[in-house]
Amino acid sequence: MLTVSKEIDIGQGVRIGGSRPLFLIAGPCVIEGRDQARSLAGELKAACRDLGLPFIFKASFDKANRSSIRSFRGPGLQEGLKILRGIKEEFGVPVLSDVHETGQVAKAAEVLDVIQIPAFLCRQTDLITEAARTGKPLNLKKGQFMAPEDMRNVVDKALSQGNDRLILTERGTSFGYHNLVMDIRSIPILKSFGFPVALDASHSVQRPAGLGSASGGDAEFIPFLAKAGVSVGADGIFVEVHDDPAKALSDGPNSLKLGDLRGLLFALLAIRRAAGLREPL
Repeated sequence: MLTVSKEIDIGQGVRIGGSRPLFLIAGPCVIEGRDQARSLAGELKAACRDLGLPFIFKASFDKANRSSIRSFRGPGLQEGLKILRGIKEEFGVPVLSDVHETGQVAKAAEVLDVIQIPAFLCRQTDLITEAARTGKPLNLKKGQFMAPEDMRNVVDKALSQGNDRLILTERGTSFGYHNLVMDIRSIPILKSFGFPVALDASHSVQRPAGLGSASGGDAEFIPFLAKAGVSVGADGIFVEVHDDPAKALSDGPNSLKLGDLRGLLFALLAIRRAAGLREPL
């Protein structure tokens, strides 16, 4: 029997986990510009509002882990947080972004409702404890090099600072060179820790550095993984969404096209209802 996760107050009137409906963390991989970010935020909020789903807007202000030194990284900390603050105030939605260094945490916490620890950095004790000390909800992404049960150590690092407002996100596991596989057993294992669990259906179909100087991906499999995750009790879905993935400046090959989002959400809610989980009609 699946563990029921604790309910967490994200802010901006959004609560997730427990008996709450499926939640969505979505947005572009990286902030490409103010206008595009605003447009996507508005469309995503409308879709979730119409379906009664809790929504958290995500976008990176700096992608410090790009494959190539020449890859687009985003507008940076100051400008990126300014854009995210504007989205938060205009649309009334909580915002999430990732931090890569301890020196970014304090500034990020002034704006972000959720601080994300990237999968590559989920063993970095100083980064996790610094983020946890802010008291903000944390999205702890499971490293692609880790077994799901090993995330207990990551959880303990955050709890050591008195912060239990945690989301755990499964994002695939390395399966040889340039490939990831999503082990469906991760969802119930992560849920056994008692916190809301999200499935990152975008990065689970990524092909790291598969294009040589950039990552590839198989976005056509996003709906299949999302449905599988929800069927075994994922509390939320994390997905990168873009209005034109072919032109995305980061992670286009593993981004869902905006026009396909509503259909996917309808299907996910139908699966949740069939599984006897609480969902809006």
